[in-house]
Amino acid sequence: MLCTIAVVATDRWATFDCYGTLIDWNGGIRGELARVFGEERADERLDRYHELEPELEADGKRSYREVLTEAMRRVGAPAAEEDALARSLPGWQPFPDVPDALRDARERGWKLAILSNTDRDYIDASMRQLGVPFELAIVASEIGSYKPGLAHWRAFEERIGRSPDVHVAASLFHDIAPANELRLPSIWINRLGEQPGPEPTKELPDLRQLPAALDEVAV
Repeated sequence: MLCTIAVVATDRWATFDCYGTLIDWNGGIRGELARVFGEERADERLDRYHELEPELEADGKRSYREVLTEAMRRVGAPAAEEDALARSLPGWQPFPDVPDALRDARERGWKLAILSNTDRDYIDASMRQLGVPFELAIVASEIGSYKPGLAHWRAFEERIGRSPDVHVAASLFHDIAPANELRLPSIWINRLGEQPGPEPTKELPDLRQLPAALDEVAV
């Protein structure tokens, strides 16, 4: 007697950081710094911003709008420009390789989620810029925690019932290190040619080869 075993396909989930991975975060910030402080001072102020942001996010009490505003105040912006980054974020653009890669991943059956150190209105605006649907977005201001804390992944697990199959991100500190702690496969998008610290499962220079890489690293 033959027995037929039904195989039920399970959803495959890829989670993404947004800013720096999908949206040109450095470009958006630097553009405003150049406008406010002048081109010759923009890189110095950008370096200072990168120092300040983790400090301002550490206790999880500030919204990302407040983080952006306080960071601008601390880098010396005049009072009328302290909210310059907060005003400009909804217009920050995706990297050119991103929309097609995300569409291709969806066509291969991947479900997409964003785990972001931001606010709901910001991520909604950025997803409109991306122009590709996501099943889920979890933001720091709603869970009271910023990455590299693990609360984003815990919230994902609570909502979906399990961990994601792959996490994709540009930040070693905010994303790859906690993914390693959780033993999640990861894809590091190394747009800046950085040297690795925490070791990702796979490294890519951008998202052009992302769909094949997702299939490769998913366990």
